[in-house]
Amino acid sequence: MKDRNIYCFNKISPVGTDLFREGYSLTEDLKSAHGVLVRSANLFETEFPDSLRAIARAGAGVNNIPIDQCSEKGVVVFNTPGANANAVKELVVAALMLAARDIRGGMKWVEENAEDPDIAKSVEKAKKQFAGFEIKGKRLGVIGLGAIGVLVANTAVSLGMEVYGYDPYISIGSAWNLKREVRHSEKLDELFECCDFITLHVPATADTKGMIGAQAFAKMKDGVSILNFARDVLVNDADMAEALESGKVARYITDFPNPASVHMKNAVVIPHLGASTEESEDNCAIMAVRELQDYLDNGNISHSVNFPELDAGVCQTESRIACLHRNVPNMLGQITAVMGDEDINIATLYNKSRDKYAYTLMDIENRITDEALDRLRACKGMLRVRIVK
Repeated sequence: MKDRNIYCFNKISPVGTDLFREGYSLTEDLKSAHGVLVRSANLFETEFPDSLRAIARAGAGVNNIPIDQCSEKGVVVFNTPGANANAVKELVVAALMLAARDIRGGMKWVEENAEDPDIAKSVEKAKKQFAGFEIKGKRLGVIGLGAIGVLVANTAVSLGMEVYGYDPYISIGSAWNLKREVRHSEKLDELFECCDFITLHVPATADTKGMIGAQAFAKMKDGVSILNFARDVLVNDADMAEALESGKVARYITDFPNPASVHMKNAVVIPHLGASTEESEDNCAIMAVRELQDYLDNGNISHSVNFPELDAGVCQTESRIACLHRNVPNMLGQITAVMGDEDINIATLYNKSRDKYAYTLMDIENRITDEALDRLRACKGMLRVRIVK
């Protein structure tokens, strides 16, 4: 099999990179890279070499990667949904406790009174202001039922909460994994109106940015607590500050410090710890490496954010050709015409499309010539052609 060079923009767990087969090398020269592994580095100003075939993000969010640019260059971008889900879920559960009981305020009081020789007696008078309430029997609204949202909802059910879930795009897999006790909210307003806690688990899109703001607060119960472990921009900071000041929102627990959130009254701001556990980083690295290697070695795509998923297994014929192209009419006609003209027999052809882009994978019974490759690359709508095997 072909040798491959992999460039890491961030430190990637060796638990993952050690999985690369013999022939793969971690390089410090981006210009020679066939694949890239990245976590948080911003790639928008990066000039990608022509050798680059794929980028794997060791995490779920890809807002640090220029997806459109990659798509037009025929670079497949992968992410690792679900690999860090348990880590985030556990922190969300901790946030529920922080919202319900003023643990942070109580600990701060103890630190401030550490020199009091009678602190054991003093605390009995002071503790009432930090006591809070139990979450059992309270209502939790989960907005977004992906890998993390499902785990949060199911755990909350186990803790005795009444859980409402909202996700108009829930996958079949998530629906199967969701506990039957989770109530389905067809409209956000229903969830807003009845829940004591609301937790966010949706991506940042044009439709979700600022979704938690003045209009949403007006529909919520007085004293609601908001948990944001998804994306900073889902919450309108100015409206949140006002809602906290008025008491409409009792607590705002967020994993995203910014100049506004760190000064909000009754906000608990956590330093972006959601997916920062050692186990989570290992899981993300393992998943990213497997996705990247399977694509480079076999042409298979799983968990891509810009091209369709396609699993053709391992090639059993003489060669495999991968074509990344636009999702436009007559692409298959152009491709098969070239193969026919060049007297190349296609044993198996796989084709999938996704939005503006499509992917064609062909197992062929004889080696393709340079002339045939050039003709494929010249097809109208073609983005990239490569010999996988």
